[in-house]
Parts: sequence; structure tokens; C-alpha cells
Amino acid sequence: MKAAIIGGGPSGLFLAILLKRHQPDAAVTVYEQNPAGATFGFGVVMADKGLNRLRDAEPAVFDALAGAMRFSDRQVIVSNETPITVQRPGSGGAIPRIELLRILGDHARRLGVDLRYEQRIEDFQALDADVVVGADGINSRVRDSAEAEFDVQRHSLTNHFAWYGVEKAFPYPSLVFRKHGAGYFVAHYYPYSATMSTFVAECDHRSWQDLGMEAMSADARQRLFEEVFAPELDGHALVSNHSSWRQFPVIRARNWFAGKRVLIGDALSSAHFSIGSGTRIAMEDAIALADALNASPGDIPRALDHYYRKRQPQKQKLIGASEASFNWYERMRDWMDAYGPQEFVFRFMTRTGRVDIGRLREQYPALVREFEAAGLIPAECEGQA
Repeated sequence: MKAAIIGGGPSGLFLAILLKRHQPDAAVTVYEQNPAGATFGFGVVMADKGLNRLRDAEPAVFDALAGAMRFSDRQVIVSNETPITVQRPGSGGAIPRIELLRILGDHARRLGVDLRYEQRIEDFQALDADVVVGADGINSRVRDSAEAEFDVQRHSLTNHFAWYGVEKAFPYPSLVFRKHGAGYFVAHYYPYSATMSTFVAECDHRSWQDLGMEAMSADARQRLFEEVFAPELDGHALVSNHSSWRQFPVIRARNWFAGKRVLIGDALSSAHFSIGSGTRIAMEDAIALADALNASPGDIPRALDHYYRKRQPQKQKLIGASEASFNWYERMRDWMDAYGPQEFVFRFMTRTGRVDIGRLREQYPALVREFEAAGLIPAECEGQA
């Protein structure tokens, strides 16, 4: 089998590893348009469930990644200047994106994967490959070169956001919702090394308009958020790395494959950053596609159909949670005005529909006791398990 993987991010590299591990004679090539070692962004997170699936699929890669991760079993949510700590049932991890790519790249090379950096493919159909995988992210050229065939649907959300770093290792992953002047803001931040944290800055569209942020320079926007979140930054400046302000693009390819071309990760369905599962979803797509191709290397159409049928129901649950989450964030001004600190956290925890009262009781007992004391859990639900 000849596999051409477009995109040398986490999902593309992990797919290459899984294919080469189970098909040593396969010709697996990864094409990445950026130089080796170049990466945009800071740290990425993976929850415990995603890490468990990674361990089951490729234990050696899991061990290497786990050794480089910074783990946390809690999150702090701040609204109305009141912090509430959420003790998690599992332990998620964060890792520098550049280290994640280095580890995956090293494993791929040792297995014999052909990694080609600074190579931009213009004609995907002309590649000498049995299967061409679009693992090239939210701005996928594989997908965009055949929008009609993939039946791509897209729209943009209204909130504005940018990714920064900060040279400070915050003690725990945190969300800080804050009213400041005429603006409604939220900071999503988490430590990913002993000295660095990722810091995602976000505001709603009305704040963007009322504060004249459209006309501001990139530096002025950065300074504004440094002012809004000065208590948390504690004198540290935000660090920019291609930190452009944008509105999140919701992209859905209804057809997962077209001929010999197939999509995974954000190229297939963009996952909103608020659920912290984008890397997990993409790497689980890679696992599912690898399983299908390894089972039927001589029948690519059958393998791609199996990939869709097996993975689609699983992925739809996570993408559905992503959509419920970003719809909640789109109305964060309403929730910040309407709810006190405890009810805000309760509404936040249940925003995706995947966490009901029973699951709250099972996984967050200390938090549930606070909700009960505040009268947030309806009396008719108090006996549920």
C-alpha cells in the first residue's frame, strides 16, 4: 500500500506511525509545507480518555508523550470574581506542541516513514499513492481543493479569539470570565511546561464593536487583554506567535472521502477549542483510519467506507458536544449577567448535554454538595444516581 499523508501535525504523524507499525512494507509518506521544527501555537491538551486510547493504540508513543506532559486533576472557574475549583475524576495532560511533534516525528522516522518537510503539494490526485489523507487541519487544502465532492458546509461564529502564550506556569488550568469596562471577556489558560502556559483570549462580538477592537492594532488588542487579566498575569506579558484574532470557522465535510482522498481531524470537522479535545479527536480519527486501512490494505474503497461507518457515530458525539459548547460561549454575556458564581459553574458543567445530574454526582461529588447547598439541583433530581 502507498499512503500519502498531507500535513505533519499530530494526527498525520500518528497515522503514519500506526500504518507503518502494522504494515512495515507499506510506503508511507508525510508531506508538510512548513520546515521541520516550525510550529505555530504553544501547548496542547489531552484528557485522560484520549490518552487511554492513545496508550491502547501505540504504547511506546504514549509512554514518550506522558513523560513530557504536565498533568492536572483540577480546573478553576472564575465568574463574578469568585473562583470555584472543580476536582476532575481523571487527570488530563498538556505538552508543548513542538515537543509533541518532535516525539511523533522521531517515532515515525524510526519506523521508516518518509517525512518530507517544506513540500507543498499542488495536485493531490497526481500523487503516486493508493490513498491520500487530508490531515492538514482547519485550513485543509485537500478538502478545499474538492469542496463539492466532500460536500463542505461552513460558517463562522461571532465571538473573537486569539491564542497567546505567557511565560508563567499557572498552578491549574483555569477559565476566567470577566466584565471590564464595556467588555465581556474570557481567558482560557493552562500550564504546559515548568515555565510556560497557553492563554486563549476571547470576547463577544458586541464587546469587539463597543471597544473598537476592529480598528485596534494587534499590539493594542494584546495590551487590552493584559489589562483585563492583569491580576492573573501578575506582571507577565502575553507572548504572540502568529496570534491573529479571528472568529472560529465551523467546518463540516459531509462526505468523509472522495475517491482515494480521505479527511481526518479538523480538516473533516473543526472542533471548538472550548472542549479541549481537538487533538484528541484528530488522533482518534487517525486510529480509526489506520485500523480500517490495516485491515483492508488491498481494498481502499472498502477501508474508507469502514472508517466512516465505524468512526462517524463516535465522532458525532464529540462534535455535538463541541457545538453545544460553542453555542453556550456565544451567549456568555447573557450567562455572566444572569448567574451567580455557583449557578454559573453548574450551567457551564452541563452546557454540552453530556454531563447530567447523575454523572455530576458520580464524578464531581464535592461540587454537587455545593450545588445542593445552593439549591441548584432540582428537588426531583436529588435521588438520582
